[in-house]
Amino acid sequence: MPSSSRPKILIIYTGGTIGMIENPVTHTLQPFDFSHLIDNVPKVKKLAYDIEHLQFDPPIDSSNMNPTHWAEIALAIEKHYDAFDGFVVLHGTDTMAFTASALSFMLENLHKPVIITGSQLPIGEVRTDGEENLITALQVAAAVDAHGQAMVQEVAILFENYLWRGNRSTKMSADNFNAFRSNNYPELARIGLDITFNTGALYRSPSRRPLKVRPVMDLNVMFLELHPGMTDTTLRHLLSTPGIKGIVLKTYGAGNAPTDATFMRLICEAVQRGVVILNVTQCVNGGVDNTLYETGNSLAEAGVISGHDITSEAAVTKLMYLFGMGLAPDAVKHYLECDLCGEVTL
Repeated sequence: MPSSSRPKILIIYTGGTIGMIENPVTHTLQPFDFSHLIDNVPKVKKLAYDIEHLQFDPPIDSSNMNPTHWAEIALAIEKHYDAFDGFVVLHGTDTMAFTASALSFMLENLHKPVIITGSQLPIGEVRTDGEENLITALQVAAAVDAHGQAMVQEVAILFENYLWRGNRSTKMSADNFNAFRSNNYPELARIGLDITFNTGALYRSPSRRPLKVRPVMDLNVMFLELHPGMTDTTLRHLLSTPGIKGIVLKTYGAGNAPTDATFMRLICEAVQRGVVILNVTQCVNGGVDNTLYETGNSLAEAGVISGHDITSEAAVTKLMYLFGMGLAPDAVKHYLECDLCGEVTL
């Protein structure tokens, strides 16, 4: 742990709306640099913390976020892990849940807070939510329990009134300050006049092993979202995508899909070729129960893995992570049925 009694926090600024500024010519928002951002939050200097920062060069809109950037964030945390008590990642909202999920897998044996936040309005705006989100994220990253241990020891998303587990979160609103929600897992903290932690919901790793970063993600995965009227030709084409290793199959309700012979044959053929198919529901609440209806049970009998209540964001990044370790399909299937870092309820 750092020797100073003052909390040491590293801010990793990737870009996003929180640091954007209006282009005087086009009047569109574009990423600016960290000095602009921090100059608009003078209250940061009132915190009794030692704060340092790293910045993507150039800062990016989160729509451009990709696994190479996830690795950059993870490796930066690894490099500075022993020197800081906590980390705050400033990030655009559009892909924030994907990044939070990916980092939760990549940062194995994490025992320090990695708090991801951003804003719906640029930090220079009069009504911005960015100032409060940044200040609160720093406070959460610095928080300790009665034993002096980090209160949060996982990747989490801080937005407006709530702190959510990162790999349980989904962006739910394009224009509400409370933009994120965890539909199948309770909040880690409520943000009001005080920061009230839900201690029973906070993740604690079963071991105290050193941090191990696994930055390699395999990109040969994809979503396949079912809809009424999808043709056999389309399904066959998608399931036969060259090089594909894993598919997140987004099904109806409790994990249901068509049971006609052609559909099931195409799914079975893909599984037999070694493609790992993970069944997740299109619904925002609840999860897959492949014993509830015959349609879901047929997928299970075909070799499709139940995603239970995992989010789509966590499902696709978990597949990337597992294949990125070079695991064979059977091993990937095994770990999909395991809770690695609080991402699924089994």
